[in-house]
Amino acid sequence: MVGLDSILTIIILILLAINLGIFGMWVYLLVYMIKSFRQSPTLDCFNKILRQGLPKISVILPARNEEKYISKCLDSLIHQDYPNFEIIVINDSSDDRTWDIIQKYASSCQAVTAFNAGPKPEGWAGKNWACYQGYLKANGDLFLFTDADTVHSSSIMSLATAYMLNQKLDAITVIPKLICKDFWTKITLPVLSTFLHTRFSALRVNSPKLKTGYFFGSFYIISRTTYESIGTHKSVRQELVEDGALGAKVKRQNFSIKMVRGERHIEAIWAHDLETLWHALRRLMIPLYSQNNHKTIMMITALIFLLLEPFLLLPFSIWLSLLQSTILQTPALTNSFHSLIDILIFTNISTVIVILVNNAIQSKFAIFQNPIYAVACPIGAAIVSASFISAVIDARKKDAISWRGRQYTIEDSQHPLN
Repeated sequence: MVGLDSILTIIILILLAINLGIFGMWVYLLVYMIKSFRQSPTLDCFNKILRQGLPKISVILPARNEEKYISKCLDSLIHQDYPNFEIIVINDSSDDRTWDIIQKYASSCQAVTAFNAGPKPEGWAGKNWACYQGYLKANGDLFLFTDADTVHSSSIMSLATAYMLNQKLDAITVIPKLICKDFWTKITLPVLSTFLHTRFSALRVNSPKLKTGYFFGSFYIISRTTYESIGTHKSVRQELVEDGALGAKVKRQNFSIKMVRGERHIEAIWAHDLETLWHALRRLMIPLYSQNNHKTIMMITALIFLLLEPFLLLPFSIWLSLLQSTILQTPALTNSFHSLIDILIFTNISTVIVILVNNAIQSKFAIFQNPIYAVACPIGAAIVSASFISAVIDARKKDAISWRGRQYTIEDSQHPLN
């Protein structure tokens, strides 16, 4: 039985080393997240500007099958206190009542212009084509891109423009309050946000030393000259996460960009239900896989370990502790083995607690929902992991991605040449 004791000791040492590494990573994520919440600039730090001679803003609003949300979005945009703007609404081949609703607003409000984008050409993602068509119709000096399922405060345009002009920025993006409409999104989004909050935090985007750039599709303003210099949406025409890709281009080409918190001023729906949540998660992985499949697989593997290993290991550790008296026959090894199991259980429980704290903080301060949803984070972690694995498995299939009623292949998400 000495051989069995030795094998079990080696296994526990390996598990302990893995768990310590995972614990350290979650502690880092927690510390960085708290730092980001405290140090990220907010939209309210500048007073809004209400004067004549301000640059004209063209709001570019693509909409596809948004009959449930487009009215609230347009109402919030029409009643902005900014004195000089136009709203260009682009119907992106909707097959519900979206076009009828848009037309009614255009006929009753002079600031609103509505038109159909028409079928997207081959090699374009639908939203990118609609945004590009909106740009061709725009007359403003600044472009405000937003989504049809967002709601804005009446002062957001003034506040964001004041910040942009004061800081002499080429672009600004505002972190929205993310609205979770169903249980599955409420338990999953905090898990995902923990990692996205670190990778694309305001601290990274706003640092001139880093090349990290990112736009929230729910709200970003970019100057006409900057937008045209980076190649407009035509330069990211095949990107399925086009807002992130566009923000990255702005930063890489050394234009000035800032990300600010504005949860009090804009609300955005991340997923409407479990189905759209599933496809939204898959959509994040396909472009990464198309760029570097080996790196993406390694990243997903590491992510699964971070998300699930502590929860899967805990019952195994407890089981070992309960059974150690029967599986250990060598007295000389009993004490050391018992100590190793105790250390493993302690680090395992500590890791689970840190994960729960991370998700509770994300729920409370990033998504503004009850922190109790953090208790179900293992289920959310399983959904994230399963969707990422599913995306990689289906990556080479003809219809790898389903998004907004359209099917895309992996070739559709390849980076364009210009």
